[in-house]
Parts: sequence; C-alpha cells; structure tokens
Amino acid sequence: MTLLEHRGGGIILASFVAAYVFTIVPLPDTAALLRPEWVAMVLIYWCLAVPARVGVGVGWASGLVLDVARGTLLGQHALALSLVAFVAVSLHQRVRVFPLWQQAGIVLLLVVLQQLLVVWVRGITGHAPDLWLYLLPALTSMVIWPWLFILLRYTRRHFQVK
Repeated sequence: MTLLEHRGGGIILASFVAAYVFTIVPLPDTAALLRPEWVAMVLIYWCLAVPARVGVGVGWASGLVLDVARGTLLGQHALALSLVAFVAVSLHQRVRVFPLWQQAGIVLLLVVLQQLLVVWVRGITGHAPDLWLYLLPALTSMVIWPWLFILLRYTRRHFQVK
C-alpha cells in the first residue's frame, strides 16, 4: 500500500489519547466503580474498522501505556488488551454486520474477558479484588458502546481513515 492510502494515523492516535484521558480522570469512589473501559472500547472499534492497521501489536502497546497510567503490574493490561484485539480482529467481518445492540453484547463479552484476565493476574500476585464489583465497567461499556461507535464512525468517515 502506498503512503496516500494510509490516512488518519493521527486520528487513531488522538482517539486513544482521549480514551486515556477519560480513563485517568479522577472520579469519586462510587463513580470510579462504574467507569467504562474506554481504551478497550476504542481498541475494539479500530480493530473492527481497520483491522489491517490496528491489531494485536496496538493492543499490546496500548495495554502497556494503560499499565503505566494506572500504576499496575507492567504487562497485565497489555496481555488482556492484546487478547481482546486478537479476538476482535478475528471476528471483525462477522461483528461489523451486527446491529449496534448486538455489537454492544460482543463488547460486553470482550470487556468481561479483559477484566477477567486482569483479575486473574492480580489474583496471582495476591491482590484479587471483589470480582462482581470489578465487572461493573463491562456493563457501562456495553451501554456506552452505541454512542461511542457512532462518534468514532463519523470521525473515521469525516477524516477518511483507511
């Protein structure tokens, strides 16, 4: 592919930066329990929209940045997000044709997968949180997915990200 066919790398990067900002903004303790997994949702969107450009490597890198931003064990989010990216890229042709409510269900499952992997790693290191409270962000991610999808799709089409 030529350089002209690859457009919008800055838009993809900007969407990840916005996701990191939404992830690290301080919230009260009760609201922090419901914080959606912004980075995972943005990763899932770009894996579905442009799987040739955003995949497992981007998932791994974004997970490492998330580990540093949250101050967690280096590699736990990288492992989880790279697996989420792998599943999203593997299923992108099927999931793209689903209606938004079904895509939201897939996002719920992928975020639950990510959260379970993070809880598993935390459990191995002796810091296991309460599992049910830890899965609440998956529900809020599912609820927010249709709006995030519409916003990112509009942005992708407007800036002709290929």
